[in-house]
Amino acid sequence: MQACIEEGVPCGFSFRFGGKRGLLSSLKVDGWSSLYFSVDNLLKRLSRKSGSEATKRSYLTVIRRFCEYVNMSPDDLTRLEKKRIEDLVQEYCDRFNSPRYSRKYANNILHILRSFFNANGLEISVEGYYVPTRYRKRPEYIPTKNEVYDMADNAGSLRNRAIILMLYSTGLRVSTLIALIYGDLKDELRKGYSIVKVPVYPEMKKRVPEACKNNISYFTFACEEAVKALNLYLEDRLRRYGSVEPDEPLFCSEYNQLESQKRRYKFITAREVQRVVKAAAKNAGIKEWKDVPPHALRKTYESILRGELIDGGRLDVKTQEFFMGHILPGSQDAYYDRTKIESLRTDYARLNFGRKVVENKFRLLETSLIKAFEGTGIDWREALCEYVKVKMNL
Repeated sequence: MQACIEEGVPCGFSFRFGGKRGLLSSLKVDGWSSLYFSVDNLLKRLSRKSGSEATKRSYLTVIRRFCEYVNMSPDDLTRLEKKRIEDLVQEYCDRFNSPRYSRKYANNILHILRSFFNANGLEISVEGYYVPTRYRKRPEYIPTKNEVYDMADNAGSLRNRAIILMLYSTGLRVSTLIALIYGDLKDELRKGYSIVKVPVYPEMKKRVPEACKNNISYFTFACEEAVKALNLYLEDRLRRYGSVEPDEPLFCSEYNQLESQKRRYKFITAREVQRVVKAAAKNAGIKEWKDVPPHALRKTYESILRGELIDGGRLDVKTQEFFMGHILPGSQDAYYDRTKIESLRTDYARLNFGRKVVENKFRLLETSLIKAFEGTGIDWREALCEYVKVKMNL
């Protein structure tokens, strides 16, 4: 094939392997460079923009499939006449303009192919596909708070219960949740915090490329019910494996074809989480269970953020956006104070996650105590215990 490329004659393009290994091998990619001149140009452009491994993988997947479709190498493609390239791209993208695929998907493929040729000095003119307002290819059902708890109660295992409650109470994207390690939450879990801080940071992308979208660092919290479920799951892990190390995944795989010691270090996949959520929705009796993806729980979480607090107030809009991992508009993001962790924990504690009214009453009492002792250096839990002891002795 190399001889054909050097002579500028189109030749067949084949793949030896599947998966990520096959993707990089077929396009001769090593890190952020490729032996194919055209692919190398694209990688240089992507590295200058975001440098995202997930974006790189998405782009290379489309390029590889297009090369397979036309049976040509990437470099051969860039040597074709502009009109021929446009015809091939339009023909290929039209295959995805059908009821089987989303129009957004077709436009995304077109965007990637345009970027590939643009990186090689070719501006191609190809028609895109109209996307109506509020267009969704797949229906989506967003469960209510009570339905989420029903899902958790019917999740089938301690791990699955913790996954559902963590997705619901943190609002994390699936890729971020599966990239968490035990060390991210270890300190606060060991200290017995009822509401635990959950950090999101760019280094997570080394474990899961899609984690930490747009490299935005932020943190959210997990509610008391989720923390209880997580502790039970970790206790079960401790019983089975003898320890839970800081660098282990927070949620490890339960694939029984792997040795137990390998299983504990294998990150759960997004597909596994999807199966967990749909199975729980089905077991909970949700009629639309097939339309409940993991991302729907992030939307349930958003409804909690926007809703009425347990004290009757509303959460500040900027704090809502911060807990969602969004960048605040204009200069607001630079001036938003995210250093006051305990203050934000107090704000989070006012959210209406409780199943019953009595739970919210106790949560309101807890938030009042946190606020009263804020900045004193005194642990309100210890102070409350001392107060109860004094009252008991009177």
